[in-house]
Amino acid sequence: MTCQPPKPLGDVNTHFWLVQDMARAAGVDLVEEVREGRLTTREWAEMVQTCRGCAWERDGGCSRWMELQTFEAPVEVPARCANEASFAAFRLPAD
Repeated sequence: MTCQPPKPLGDVNTHFWLVQDMARAAGVDLVEEVREGRLTTREWAEMVQTCRGCAWERDGGCSRWMELQTFEAPVEVPARCANEASFAAFRLPAD
């Protein structure tokens, strides 16, 4: 078994904005989610941290996908996004 060094995490600011843009593409307003108490700032920071380590963006996939979005109507976030489940959960109807 060969030991591989960990891959470096991406830039915090870049990934903060990728999370913001992905949320917008999904029709999710993260600021409103925090305001309404459905998302903590810690959870938001964890989403950014998750994005920083995402292999899909490491290969530029997320940025390329984002360039194709019109932001006219919410879309499903690709399963390759490490935060896809979080965005999908915010789109579920509130109980």
